Amino acid sequence: MNKLKIAIQKSGRLNQDSLKLLKDCGISIDNGKDQLKAKARNFPMEVLYLRNGDIPQYLRDGVVDIAIIGENLLIEKGKDLPIIENLGFSKCKVSIAVPKNTTYNSIKDLNGLRIATSYPNTVNDFLEKNKIDAELHIINGSVEIAPNIGLADAIVDIVSSGSTLFKNNLKEVEQLLKSEAVLVTSPSLTIEKQEVLNKLQFRIQSVLRARNSKYVLLNAPNEKVQEIIKLLPGMKSPTVLPLAEEGWSSIHTVIEKNKFWDVIDELKSHGAEGILVCPIEKMVI
Repeated sequence: MNKLKIAIQKSGRLNQDSLKLLKDCGISIDNGKDQLKAKARNFPMEVLYLRNGDIPQYLRDGVVDIAIIGENLLIEKGKDLPIIENLGFSKCKVSIAVPKNTTYNSIKDLNGLRIATSYPNTVNDFLEKNKIDAELHIINGSVEIAPNIGLADAIVDIVSSGSTLFKNNLKEVEQLLKSEAVLVTSPSLTIEKQEVLNKLQFRIQSVLRARNSKYVLLNAPNEKVQEIIKLLPGMKSPTVLPLAEEGWSSIHTVIEKNKFWDVIDELKSHGAEGILVCPIEKMVI
């Protein structure tokens, strides 16, 4: 069977999160220190560890078949490449920041400024859309230092926690876009490799569903069971089992993580007791 070649960022948080996803999909990678290529022991896959900014071109050229990259990079360098799965990790923003002592009232204050960035296409699109006339300085590396050395009046860069901006005496003033890790495919994928990708994507979707869900068990008096079931947004139907204590039942269901606390509060107010919450390892539907 043809091996599916997947590109992963060589180092950093996206590298670690990507490898964890593959591990959670049951794929064992033979990783050696400083290896640029590694094979999977139990799945037809090769992993190539590449420089982030080079990955879109490798996808176009067919050197790699798929890649896990940040959506921000795709917007900057690979709008022509199709996203086949949003992965929900390595979330960040691409934002404009200025020195803390800069007076900033609106986007019009960007007119005439020198902006340092490693995302020129993204910034140019933003400036054109908002009819802003600014001068771009393209920097590969530590963009946040540019205002401190007098190279620029503002920067556009990735913002995760905001700690890097704080350390460099900068403040975020505009958000250009939100980003997360995405699974992207090469336009020249063969039918055989597409079949392997389908199997991988099925595993990924099962892992992501599990990450975004909680398994909930609760006890309720029988007269409240139908009322409680109506509150549950889980799968097709919850499981209801009689308890040893007469007049009581145990209800098992799945709740989406982002709705969890609202649902729990509702359940408690309608008589649910002994609520037990468990993580889900995989969720296949």
